[in-house]
Amino acid sequence: MRLLSAVLVALSLFLTGVRGNHTSRTCIFQTLSDSDKDFCRGDLEVIYPDVGDVSCSYVPKCHGYRRRLSREWGSPHVRYSWAEKNKKYVLVMVDPDAPNRANPRHRYWRHWVVTDILGADLRNGKVKGHVLSGYVRPSPPPHSGYHRYQFRLYEQPAHKHIALSPEEDASLGSWDLKGFVEDFGLGHPVVKTQFLTKYYED
Repeated sequence: MRLLSAVLVALSLFLTGVRGNHTSRTCIFQTLSDSDKDFCRGDLEVIYPDVGDVSCSYVPKCHGYRRRLSREWGSPHVRYSWAEKNKKYVLVMVDPDAPNRANPRHRYWRHWVVTDILGADLRNGKVKGHVLSGYVRPSPPPHSGYHRYQFRLYEQPAHKHIALSPEEDASLGSWDLKGFVEDFGLGHPVVKTQFLTKYYED
């Protein structure tokens, strides 16, 4: 009888492990298409709780990740291991697909802008600096398809004070990213990446 009980317990544990493995296998991080993957340059990591680094991938729907991204999680850790410790950087997060990718009439939608980030902090994934535009969670509208959320890291020119104009500050949508970059001489991003997600119930 004891032997039978032991066998049943072992079988129960085995089946639980199989079910657990099956669940983890179904949560697949799909890589981006070649055209979207081309945007990603360098080793910039974007790290959210539980799901981890979402750089250059789709955010999976499993485990409620898309819902939590839109409703619960705050700003991610952004890590750039090759940042120069004593230099300052500017981080920009935008959605170029507002309200949808087929008709992005509100491009760019500003989600986060931080200046004066020390390279030493970036190496540790800490976005500590002067916040020009507070973090706004990715929240694609229903039935608008996948949206790209792009992160661009610029080297900040020495002794340069960077700010948003009152007009820019008044609205998040239709932001002139190119004009912002040109006005402050930011040049090309040192590194950049993006992830894609859509409305969590779609």
